[in-house]
Amino acid sequence: MTLRVLPLAFAAMAALASPAFAVVGGTASRDVSGARASTLRVETSRGELCSGAAIGPELVLTAAHCLMGGGAVSVVSLDPRFRARRHAVVAVLPHPSFVPGTTPRTQPGADLAVLRLSAPLPRDIEPLTLGGGMWQGETVTMAGFGLAIEDNKGTARRLRETRLVNAGNYTTANTVKVAVDTEAKGETPGAGACRGDSGGPVLRGRASSRDLVGIVSWSSGPLNARVRRICGGFTAITPVSDHRAWISEASTRLLSFGADAREVEREPPRAGYSWWFSR
Repeated sequence: MTLRVLPLAFAAMAALASPAFAVVGGTASRDVSGARASTLRVETSRGELCSGAAIGPELVLTAAHCLMGGGAVSVVSLDPRFRARRHAVVAVLPHPSFVPGTTPRTQPGADLAVLRLSAPLPRDIEPLTLGGGMWQGETVTMAGFGLAIEDNKGTARRLRETRLVNAGNYTTANTVKVAVDTEAKGETPGAGACRGDSGGPVLRGRASSRDLVGIVSWSSGPLNARVRRICGGFTAITPVSDHRAWISEASTRLLSFGADAREVEREPPRAGYSWWFSR
């Protein structure tokens, strides 16, 4: 297959980019051993909705921009019957290069954060393995919670997934991978991230894969759309292979702190902050 993504399409993507908060054009996840076993919902007490990937019994990898609104953070997993279970988050560690106050598209640092839970996830949740680099033209699967229809908030909080093709790099203040619908290729409306998917896992191959290759950061609409869209065109992905060392270091640091920490910082990090506790 020859993949063609025009520079003009990337320009349109930049103009209409938005934080990727669920999957438009995707399908509801029904496989107990698939995306359900590793994809989590990330919520804050101030109404932020994102997704996340389990990378350890007590650890979740997500997008740092999801946590910038402040408030308490919690995680929701789905049991084998797809019923919701809530888990408390006791500490958050954003990537040290992340710059609060910037949009995901203009973010000069890495849009990543690791969450520490108060207790291990249930045993039916299977942590993902940090995978290798993504290559142009490969097919990946993304999963997340949130909107299946861009302008319908009632379609949020249901796990969905879709298969996308990696169209290559996109560079502004930093470099991300950009994935598109396997048929529409970003030129016409297709499947992709939308509001509710930021922080969601991108898996090599199918949703049953345990190989985590990226975390969703933001999305934009297709090049040729009759109305302005911010979903169903291009999905920007932070590749985990570029940040494997930091993810491992952050995980070790978070696990070294006791879950009963008393000193709690309610506000998100400002300049100079590296981590904070959540109630």
